[in-house]
Amino acid sequence: MSAQGVAVLLSWLSCCGSALWRYSSNSPNYRIFSTRSTIKLEYEGTSFSEWSVPATCSVKNKSSPQTELRCSSPGIQTIRPIVVGPDSDEERNLSVENSHICFLWYHKVISLFHNYTQIIVVWIYDPENADPDELLLNANEPSLNSKILSKELATLGQKPVIFTSLKKRFYYPDSKMKNGTWHIALPMSVDDVLKEVKGNQVAFQDCFIADVIFLLSFPLLTMPDIPGFLPITTPQGSPLIASQMSCVPSSVVVVADMETFQTNDSFRTWTRIRVPPNILTDDERHNVSDVYVSWDGIFFLINSVLYIRTFIAFRRLGRDENLPDNGISGATIRKWCWVKYLIKNKVRSAMAVWTKNEVYLGYLSLIFVKLTTTEKLKSLLNISPADTLTIQNVAFLAHPLELAIILNYCTTCSINKKIYLVIYNEDTEQWMKQDFALDVTSDTVLSAYFIYSAMPDLLLWDKHRLYYCYQNFTDTGIIQTPTEFGNLSRLSQNSTIHNVFIDYYGNVVVKMKNNIMFYFKANIRDAVKLHVWINSTMKSLTAMSSSGVVFLIRVFENGTVYPQEYPLRLEAESVAFTIKEKCPYVAFLNNIFTVFYFLDKGQNISIWTQIVYPENVGLYIMVESYGPKILQEKHHIHYEIALGYCTKTMTITFFQTKNYEAVDDYFKLQNENMGLQLIHVRPSASARTCPIAQKAFQIYAGCDPTKRIAVKGFNKKECLQHDFFYNIEKSYLRNKPSKNLRVKYDWNEYGCPLRLDFGEKFHPVLQLFNENGYIEDVEVNFIVWEIHGRNDYSFNNTMKKSGCLNEAQTWKSMIARNKHLPLGEVWGPENYKHCFSYAIGKPGDLNQPYEIINKSNYNHLVWPVDHSGMYVFRVKILDPNYSFCNLTTIFAIETFGMIPREQRNGGQPEAEVRPGRCYEVLREN
Repeated sequence: MSAQGVAVLLSWLSCCGSALWRYSSNSPNYRIFSTRSTIKLEYEGTSFSEWSVPATCSVKNKSSPQTELRCSSPGIQTIRPIVVGPDSDEERNLSVENSHICFLWYHKVISLFHNYTQIIVVWIYDPENADPDELLLNANEPSLNSKILSKELATLGQKPVIFTSLKKRFYYPDSKMKNGTWHIALPMSVDDVLKEVKGNQVAFQDCFIADVIFLLSFPLLTMPDIPGFLPITTPQGSPLIASQMSCVPSSVVVVADMETFQTNDSFRTWTRIRVPPNILTDDERHNVSDVYVSWDGIFFLINSVLYIRTFIAFRRLGRDENLPDNGISGATIRKWCWVKYLIKNKVRSAMAVWTKNEVYLGYLSLIFVKLTTTEKLKSLLNISPADTLTIQNVAFLAHPLELAIILNYCTTCSINKKIYLVIYNEDTEQWMKQDFALDVTSDTVLSAYFIYSAMPDLLLWDKHRLYYCYQNFTDTGIIQTPTEFGNLSRLSQNSTIHNVFIDYYGNVVVKMKNNIMFYFKANIRDAVKLHVWINSTMKSLTAMSSSGVVFLIRVFENGTVYPQEYPLRLEAESVAFTIKEKCPYVAFLNNIFTVFYFLDKGQNISIWTQIVYPENVGLYIMVESYGPKILQEKHHIHYEIALGYCTKTMTITFFQTKNYEAVDDYFKLQNENMGLQLIHVRPSASARTCPIAQKAFQIYAGCDPTKRIAVKGFNKKECLQHDFFYNIEKSYLRNKPSKNLRVKYDWNEYGCPLRLDFGEKFHPVLQLFNENGYIEDVEVNFIVWEIHGRNDYSFNNTMKKSGCLNEAQTWKSMIARNKHLPLGEVWGPENYKHCFSYAIGKPGDLNQPYEIINKSNYNHLVWPVDHSGMYVFRVKILDPNYSFCNLTTIFAIETFGMIPREQRNGGQPEAEVRPGRCYEVLREN
């Protein structure tokens, strides 16, 4: 342990007023807790006698309060301290594994701002033989043991890669190791933050390396601690308050009653946040009631006024930002990170601020907009104008586009009040009144937190108990306890609820002010009391680390901040073993490897999920969705039983069947069938001992903004680019102007032109791409037009040859019908009608050119042979059932050839092009 760690520990021990004991391992996050692990035991108190351990375990010094334990056999090992006097000797049932995972990946990040790159330095280490700096995760280079281990495994074929879970990208190390390390370069990113270090399946002495998941975003800078600035704190004796960025959980701000602290690495390092003098009075500086951290800075709520601390200033917010100057009841930021989400033609809010009667939405760059007032909400709820309706709280849902307003309603307001709830969708701008009402005393103050779920599952709490609202408010009640009817205060020496921690796996930890903690999971209706981990006099709170696990932040009286990982899984398993709670199923599996799916027209998304459980238990898989009903589902269930276990596998396919061809209002129909739907799958029954109890993900029916099309064979790089002008003869232009058109060739937009002999026909082949690269060749119909208005080209297929029964649409006919529109908008999927039915269109001349192209109809562009030219074409997908995206691209064709003298144009030529020359630059003005 480092010197700082020893000092903190001594400070901790000296402040303690009651007995308790803890354990730890050398493995971060308790990832390796096995027969190979050294388990450190630590008793805190004065009544210790000796350790009681099972015969399968050995303790280094049985009579020492701090000692080491090893267990040679896997399984549940019951450990307890034997004490003298009135102190308790609480036992724990530790689950020790028999695992072949012995080694871990160590990673260090180097940020290079000059090219926005992050270098990940990776090596292998054995937690049981690592240096202290490696165990504390602040090593700059591998220890000697780690160098040898990394090189040895490298010779056996080991090599790490970094996989990004959101964008599914792999990054590989440099070809050679450097000083026993691998170096992997990644671009800085704010939307591909979930990383995983993965290796090959290589063993050394029957030991493997565990893959490591971590969050890495665009690096954030910590605000400087400026000399002369003053502390900003909570009132003396107040519990800690904190704020954590949802998509950068390593960024935390903690406010204590002596200082405010900020970290961007989960408190491995931290700095003080102070404010300049002469802005706040001493009373104001020591009266922070809440804090919120965001990309704009750190917000403080002081005496019902909102302030912000940025890198360059500390100032009061008010009417200049469209906020009230005072009277602010609270504010909140988003609790869950959805890196991907889509909202139609709008920007999503990042913050909400409210008074007793108004709600404001906050956006980046300190932009605030009033959302609603209680007067408007009375109308929505059909409440009399004479009754009292005030805002109790505002909370963002797990749904990335929704927030809830929790309202107090009463008539006399002297004894009781009702709690109502409305939800607002920022995409549809619709309000939804929920079928929910809670009767509480008039002085009750409720906090709110939505669980990470597709459905709007909500936890509310006052000082003493929690209320649950599951399954879209159809299942509500009080979280129960074995005694005291859910009153947590009576089970924790009359303490009150301090904070509630919820993670992405559905774990819920309720921490009381005296550090007693209770535990349950999403969709579970009762809580259990966890073993005591922290002394009642210590100020602490729960938070999430950058690797997604629980850690405890403790602040000492001397202003020292000390984080410690908390073994929630092991502690919950210990309590579950005592009360003999078991998970009703053996395994719950699925192939949902991302949290966001795009569903475009004509596509479907299929997933599978599987549950394995003992026969006669009778479990099944539940699929629940929340959002606009724009998707259809098809389920297929496969069932088998063997050796006393049942296996149910469900395949779920999501799709749409809407036909957009020849509809009255194409864009309206598209808009009605676009939107975000949240879905989760879960077992029909669960328990606190189960692993992940549900899997939530989004399906967005609509346009993937990264989708694009390109014409095969064209690029923007493989040609010499320079200033290039050319003239188009006026007789070649569609609108017949009075003079020739002079055009500057835009290399960045048009790319490199393809040079063709004017006797050579051209058939464009379209290819579809997204952010991950090539998807497919486009098979459906598309149209082309020359963007500068020339029409001296044609098509080799006629309508008759293409199979038309009636006259097909042409540029001439579509321009005549839509004279008020620009050329690029007169024809598209919104008004496309095919010609292959007598019921559609009118009879006409079928010997006209057929101006629609697809991959298989062999329709080619044909060039005039009496002059050369430069043609810049725009392409547009015409099929209305192909994509929600307006897919277009651009390409250029340059024709050349030998022109007989008698056929040469007598007017001003275009850049005369001859074989062997790209073009000739015209220098005339």
